[in-house]
Amino acid sequence: MNSELMEKSLLGTMMEENYLVLDSGIQTAFFEKQLHKNIYLTMKELANNGRPIDFITLLTTREPAELGGANYVSELRRFANPARFDEYLEMVITKWKKREMERILQQAQVEQWELNDVFKELEKLDTDYTSDDSLLLDEILVAQYERPFIEASDMTGISTGLQPMDYLLNGFQDSEFIVIAARPSMGKTDTLNHLALTAGWNNHLPIVFSLEMSRKSMTERLISAAGGYSRLKMRDPYKHFDNTQKDTWMTALEHLQSAKIRIDDRSGIKVSQIKATARKIIREQPDKRPIIFVDYLQIIRPEETTNNQNQAIGQISSDLKTMAKEFNCPVVVLSQLSRAVEQRQDKQPMMSDLRDSGNIEQDADVVCFLYREDYYDQESELKNHLEITVAKHRNGPVGGFTVYYNKDNGRLSSIR
Repeated sequence: MNSELMEKSLLGTMMEENYLVLDSGIQTAFFEKQLHKNIYLTMKELANNGRPIDFITLLTTREPAELGGANYVSELRRFANPARFDEYLEMVITKWKKREMERILQQAQVEQWELNDVFKELEKLDTDYTSDDSLLLDEILVAQYERPFIEASDMTGISTGLQPMDYLLNGFQDSEFIVIAARPSMGKTDTLNHLALTAGWNNHLPIVFSLEMSRKSMTERLISAAGGYSRLKMRDPYKHFDNTQKDTWMTALEHLQSAKIRIDDRSGIKVSQIKATARKIIREQPDKRPIIFVDYLQIIRPEETTNNQNQAIGQISSDLKTMAKEFNCPVVVLSQLSRAVEQRQDKQPMMSDLRDSGNIEQDADVVCFLYREDYYDQESELKNHLEITVAKHRNGPVGGFTVYYNKDNGRLSSIR
């Protein structure tokens, strides 16, 4: 795609999503076409004044001819693509760097610069679009002054609702990329639902991307967990529910609704599309602490088509980690384990079982494995028990524990 089309897409997207004008870090210099510089400057002026950015406000703030005319401004909306905004912005920045590099080298040749001066100017290209303020520790250090003298809260992260897990992790921390991995039928989706419900009931903002299961199926599972209803009976509540269960039905629905869970059930979406949707939801709920859930990693579509599955999963894993840092919130992702587990006598998962790429292990801040003994051993005494092992914890201890798992309704709870 050429520069003009990408720039049009950025401008069109900012007309739809006005907050991107100030939040995306775009600079006027990034635009190659002067017309687009004029349009962006006008958008920025409107945004700084707290005014909406649309066809009318743009044309009444500046002479239409300076913006390419009414038709040109109107057509920008056709190029809007929020899902690919970050990708196009990165490409526009890359092209800007290339233009700047050529300008610097040409100027250095004409003015006969010293070699060190040339290198210094070229190095600036990587920092020219980053605020110096963001690199300073001053504000963070000021916030640290009183820490030894003020009692800290018991939980700094978002609670998992499982006491032993909270003890190890202190909840899910901001900017962390958490992987929960298991073989099929271990309870991954029920675990995700439990974590999302717990976050919502604690007044956080759970955003679920369900690439495998439809929103309707996810909702059925969530109702079952929220109300404690058997999923088998949920197939026909009219026929199978007793009077007590029917009497609690509305209460269960209201309880689930209070969690305010957002579910995007598009299949085969890319990380860039996940980011675009999450960014919009987070922007609409600035007073809530977000937590993003993805089910599951191996079916996220890579940004670029490739025949190398390991490379594709590695890039997706890296992008999810970047997203956690960018949004400063926990990103909890389910992952499949390789079939190698089934071929061993000991079925307990290991780090080497993470499927398709060692990048997952490298990128993740936390890796948890799920295991049910009664799945492999029907005679096991540990019925309805789910073993959770924190196998990697970048910022704290590791360890394992067992929780109660009701497979009938999908509920998880600590064993007292």
